Amino acid sequence: MIRPATFADAAALADLWNPWITGTAITFNSVPKSPEDIAAMIEARQAAGHAFLVAEDREGGLAGFASYAQFRGGAGYARCMEHSVILAPGARGHGLGRALMQAVEAHARAAGAHLMVAAVSGENPDGRAFHERLGYRLVGTVPGAGWKFGRSMDLWLLSKAL
Repeated sequence: MIRPATFADAAALADLWNPWITGTAITFNSVPKSPEDIAAMIEARQAAGHAFLVAEDREGGLAGFASYAQFRGGAGYARCMEHSVILAPGARGHGLGRALMQAVEAHARAAGAHLMVAAVSGENPDGRAFHERLGYRLVGTVPGAGWKFGRSMDLWLLSKAL
């Protein structure tokens, strides 16, 4: 089941997200997110009319999330969004990521967005392939944009018209 995130989900979201932050290069962020950080993010995105969605597994636990916000600040970017999608390791490869992305894209489209951007670590070829299967196309590479684990990493920018 996919549903809007609530403040009660914040601790479970931190448990889901933080291993990806601390142990992988799929995100350049290296600072774990607290439940309070995530609750504030949920509130800010919902207040701005953007989505923060969670997917529950069969036992009612969280198997993943997807959210989006404006790509860059300012009125000129008001219809261009950037998303995040994270799944629990055991939830990958079963269509849940696709379902979350379709829900986030539908929400953004209904809210008037015309473009969705994916910012993917150059060390995450699976993430790039996932987005390309969903119709995202590589529009640029920013060499050395990220820094983590003592090295610089490229950033791939992919986009999809909504």
